[in-house]
Amino acid sequence: MITPGYLSLCRAARFVQIAVLLAVVLFSSAASANLTIEITRGSDRALPIGVVPFAGAEGMPEDVAQIVQNDLKRSGYFAPLGRDAMLARPHRADDVAFGEWRSLDVRYLLVGRAESADGGYQIAYDLLDISGGRPMLQERITANGNSLRGAAHRISDAVFEAVTDIPGAFSTRIAYVTSKGVGERIDYGLYVADADGHNGRRVLRSDEPIMSPAWSPDGEKLAYVSFESQRPAIYVQQVASGERIKLTDFEGINGAPAWSPDGRKLAMSLSKDGQPEIYVMNLANRSLQRLTHNASIDTEPDWAPDGRSLLFTSDRSGGPQLYRYRLARDHAERLTFTGKYNARGRFGPDGERIFMVHRSRDGYQIARQTLESGRLVILSETTHDESPSIAPNGTMVLFATQQGGRGVLSAVSADGRASFRLPAAQGDVREPAWSPFF
Repeated sequence: MITPGYLSLCRAARFVQIAVLLAVVLFSSAASANLTIEITRGSDRALPIGVVPFAGAEGMPEDVAQIVQNDLKRSGYFAPLGRDAMLARPHRADDVAFGEWRSLDVRYLLVGRAESADGGYQIAYDLLDISGGRPMLQERITANGNSLRGAAHRISDAVFEAVTDIPGAFSTRIAYVTSKGVGERIDYGLYVADADGHNGRRVLRSDEPIMSPAWSPDGEKLAYVSFESQRPAIYVQQVASGERIKLTDFEGINGAPAWSPDGRKLAMSLSKDGQPEIYVMNLANRSLQRLTHNASIDTEPDWAPDGRSLLFTSDRSGGPQLYRYRLARDHAERLTFTGKYNARGRFGPDGERIFMVHRSRDGYQIARQTLESGRLVILSETTHDESPSIAPNGTMVLFATQQGGRGVLSAVSADGRASFRLPAAQGDVREPAWSPFF
């Protein structure tokens, strides 16, 4: 993890234990299992949609239509019509009066119904193009009471893709780190939750800091840094079973693990040979390949989607900037030139854009840069931002920031037009990682 000031601290100490002291300052009290959604900015290009309450939903433990509406709203792509503004509540495509919905400036309409079936529920829904006067999507799915939220997210994914031609990411998950306590009595937790912050589950508890969680490409494992042995070590843990292994425990820095796209390798930053450098570990035999050789701090690697290059942060130019290491050329080139601080770079899934923490006049903010043009655009409106993580469909950036003196997660659309926060009911939340599709 690079936080503001991390690189200058490393120049003085060269050990990641300094980052631990910073983390202790940032963390304060307990985080609840679930995060809540607070929409902070809507997009002026959002598409008007109506999500009608589903028939038969009264006796269900979850309001599926409301979950879908919330998903679509926080994406920034849709502006759902309020239920109070609906003139009618049809449940089938044949019952929809298109002119009625056009009068409300609704462009798309989702209607549905649910009924009990074999101890669970059958949900049928129809997506209609009101402007074009045609059906777009019709599906029937089955879910039990415990999986209704998952079924709702699948409906959201289908609606999102039908309208935008972009796969929805509402069924994915996020990982994040929490802590409680102050001083020497701090309880750290690594959590996994749905992409909307619900169904939070702790997968690791520790008395020592946990940092830099990273999902494997299959969504089944997390790599992370733990200080439980009194110095940083990189672990890989199965999310479902909790089974884990320690991969590295070298003297000095063991940090910033990043999975290769094929899941066979793990890039990382190690200082076992002196300065922090970028290494790649072959997970089959744990052999290490050193990539960078420079009298500087090289850290925070991230793989390009094609697996042919890595993005990393280095202060070799005098301040933290992003560089790209091309494996075939055994060469690193500088990518960022706007401003004196650009760190924690992450590729978008298309490989054509990178996202980062950029220091502006206002503070540390999330920014996007197009690789071809080199143009950098600030996305976030907050000023203490860190640890960006990109949704697998490239539409949103999840990151850590501060609100009211405590750490929260926030997200901003890749175009910067919409944003939302995911604060815990109490305490601090840090180090977000968005899962791949799985």
